[in-house]
Amino acid sequence: MIWNPNKECMSRDEMTALQSARLVKLVDYVYHNVEFYRNKMQNLGLLPGDIKSVEDITKLPFTTKDDLRDNYPFGLFAVPKTQIVRVHASSGTTGKATVVGYTRRDLSIWSECVARCLTMAGVTKEDIIQVAYGYGLFTGGLGAHGGAEEIGAMVVPMSTGNSKKLTTMMIDFGVTAIACTPSYLLHISELLTEEGSLDKLKLRTAVCGAEPWTDKMRKEIETRLNITAHDIYGLSEVMGPGVACDCSYHKGLHVCEDHFYPEIINSATMTPSKAGETGELVFTTLTKEGLPLIRYRTKDLTSIDYSVCQCGRTSARISKFKGRVDDMLIIRGVNVFPSQVEAALVDVKEVTPHYMMIVDRVNNLDTLEIQVEINNEYFTDEIKGLEKLTQKISHVINQALGLNAKIKIVEPQTLVRSEGKAVHVIDKRKLY
Repeated sequence: MIWNPNKECMSRDEMTALQSARLVKLVDYVYHNVEFYRNKMQNLGLLPGDIKSVEDITKLPFTTKDDLRDNYPFGLFAVPKTQIVRVHASSGTTGKATVVGYTRRDLSIWSECVARCLTMAGVTKEDIIQVAYGYGLFTGGLGAHGGAEEIGAMVVPMSTGNSKKLTTMMIDFGVTAIACTPSYLLHISELLTEEGSLDKLKLRTAVCGAEPWTDKMRKEIETRLNITAHDIYGLSEVMGPGVACDCSYHKGLHVCEDHFYPEIINSATMTPSKAGETGELVFTTLTKEGLPLIRYRTKDLTSIDYSVCQCGRTSARISKFKGRVDDMLIIRGVNVFPSQVEAALVDVKEVTPHYMMIVDRVNNLDTLEIQVEINNEYFTDEIKGLEKLTQKISHVINQALGLNAKIKIVEPQTLVRSEGKAVHVIDKRKLY
C-alpha cells in the first residue's frame, strides 16, 4: 500500500461529486434497512429522493451516542447479524455500551483508511510495527493492526500491560514504527533512557492517538526518540482509528472524506459553522454497511480547512481538537465521566455520594485518585484506614470506569460543598 493520488488528490469538485453520489445511496440504504432512520425521516417529512447531493445533508437528522444506547445492542445495524463478522464496543462509560458492527467490506475499508494514515507517517511494507494499543472490544489495537497488514508491514501485536517486555521486543525485533497513545510513548522513552538502550533503537516513526496531545508534546516525543510522530484520529461509532491523520507537515489531520463526510456545526444553534470557525465535528459514514450513521455528533471541537496541503493531498483537514462539548475526561485512553463515579458510589452504603476526582500525569502516564467521603454512621477511628472498604470501592470504580483508580477515604464533611454546580474534578495534567 502506497499513497494513492487517485483517492487523496481529487479536486474539490470531484470529491463533492463522489460524496454526493455516496450520500444519495446511503440515505436510500438506511431508509429501507434501519427503522430508526426511516422513522426519523418520516417525522421530518423526508423521502430518500429528497436528498440529491451533499448540499441537502442539512435536511437530515443528527445521530447521537444516546441513539446508539437507546437501540442497544444491534438496533441500528443495517444488515442481518449473519453478515456481521466482528463487533467492537465502548466501555459503557455513561450507561450501556455503544456497539459497532462490521461487515467484511467494512473491515476492508477500515484497513484501507488506516493504511492511508500509516502511509502518511511513512510506514511501508519494509517496516516492523509494534501495535501497543489495547486489543479486544477497543478499536485501537485491531484497527491499527489491520491497516499495518494492509500495507504489508510486519506487525508485532504487543498491546499494553508489560512495558519491559515491550522495550525488549522493540530492540530485539528491530521495531521501526509504533502505534500507541502519546503519553505511553513518552513513558516508554523514559524506560529506554533508564535502561541506556536509546542508542539500540531502530524506531523512526510513531502513530499516536486515543487521547488529546499538543504539538509541544509531539516535538518532545520526536526529540527524545529521534523519530517523527503523527496524530491519528477516529472513534468507534464512526469506524475506529483511521478517520483522519496528519502528514509530515502537521498542518491538520487529513480526513478520509471519501468515506467520512465531515461537517462543523454550532452546537448551540445546530447550524453549520463558517469555514475556519471552531465548532462541533459531525460525521456521516458514506460507505459503511453494518452500522451506517448519518450526521453523527462527535462532541469534539475543531475547525476544518479545505485548502490543498503542502504534501499535495487535497483532502479536508481538521485542526487539533480544542476540547469537547461535554465534560468527558480521557484518562489513559479511556473515556471517563464524573457521573459514572457518582452512580457507582450510590451502591456503596458506607460512603456518601460526595467525591472528588484528581487527575494528574506522573512519569507521562495519567493517574486518577478518587477521594470518597465516609458515611457518618460508619465513621470510627478504625474504619478510616480499613483496607477492605478501600478494596470494595476500588472494585466498584474499576467496574464502572474500566480502569484502576487510587481510592482515598476521607472523613465526613471533608469535601467542599457547592451551592451552584458541584465541582467533582481537579485535572492537574498539563499537556506538553
